Amino acid sequence: MRILVLPCDGIGPEIVESSMSVLHAVNDKFSLGLTFDYDDVGFKSLEKYGTTLRDEILEKAKTYDGVILGTQSHADYPVPEKGGRNVSAGFRIGLDLYANVRPARTRPFLTSNMKEGKTMDLVIMREATEGFYPDRNMSRGWGEVMPSPDMALSTRKITRHCSERIARRAFELAMKRNKKVTAIHKANSFHMTDGLFLEAVRHVAKDFPEVQLDDLLVDASTAHLVRSPERFDVLVATNFYGDIISDLASELSGSLGLAGSIMASDVHCAAQAQHGSAPDIAGKDIANPVSMILSVAMLLQWMGEQRGNSNLQAAAAEMDRAVDVVLESPENRTPDLGGKLGTKAFGEEVAKVILG
Repeated sequence: MRILVLPCDGIGPEIVESSMSVLHAVNDKFSLGLTFDYDDVGFKSLEKYGTTLRDEILEKAKTYDGVILGTQSHADYPVPEKGGRNVSAGFRIGLDLYANVRPARTRPFLTSNMKEGKTMDLVIMREATEGFYPDRNMSRGWGEVMPSPDMALSTRKITRHCSERIARRAFELAMKRNKKVTAIHKANSFHMTDGLFLEAVRHVAKDFPEVQLDDLLVDASTAHLVRSPERFDVLVATNFYGDIISDLASELSGSLGLAGSIMASDVHCAAQAQHGSAPDIAGKDIANPVSMILSVAMLLQWMGEQRGNSNLQAAAAEMDRAVDVVLESPENRTPDLGGKLGTKAFGEEVAKVILG
């Protein structure tokens, strides 16, 4: 099995390197037979090829069993006409990675940002190929226009097909967890678009009678995440809402740097940390690699489920366990968590736990 590794920008190369230390450890321990190829996206690609994301990279990625994608500094890219292509969006559209899976959970040995006594263990299923994002809601062109310098218009696209398939993935996941799905929407204002999404979710729910379905307005959901996070298990949302509430949930649970994430289709999957590229700390060996390590673990879990490979699934579980073992010791945490361990050293400590 082959994995394509794309370190990308900012702290991406550092957290990917740390994750690779852990991945090599489980590769050896569980005899996974994984091989790895590296290539350039982001600023390195822009310098070499004049674009942050080449079409041939997307075609190449389709031939691999999985992709590891580092963080991107999209806000600092030039305009698309000058080669500044959104790498994450390019992968989501190019490989149809419609399911952005974002778990968030508290750990008893780490301080959270929640009310005292509150805990969290949930997964947000975010549709990632349409919605409010103007770079992915048109077959040609861009979803935003400026008829005049003082007027800007944006087009939102919601389809039954994309809404139903992300809903189905959410219900399937809920069947493996606590059998509860919450649909996040704003159908009281967006009658047609969010109304269609909610209708699609309710239609899919009929195929999962064991799963309890409720729904919340997106603004109310933020309040409930703070006040009563224990009410949630699997949340399903359109692109924009899912992006916002997943950052909120992860930060409440302890830190955005502690939450893994994958982008998946029915046949392809890419691991990518939930957070951004943090260029201000790039190259300083102080970035927290946990999100990237856990994202890689989620990639192995996805690959294992797709192939019925129990070794891959066991390796994913071992990566999760080893991260918690290291985090439990305050001296082994990275500076953002009050420790002194560097990015590279953290990955090495996790690898040591795995290899015993």
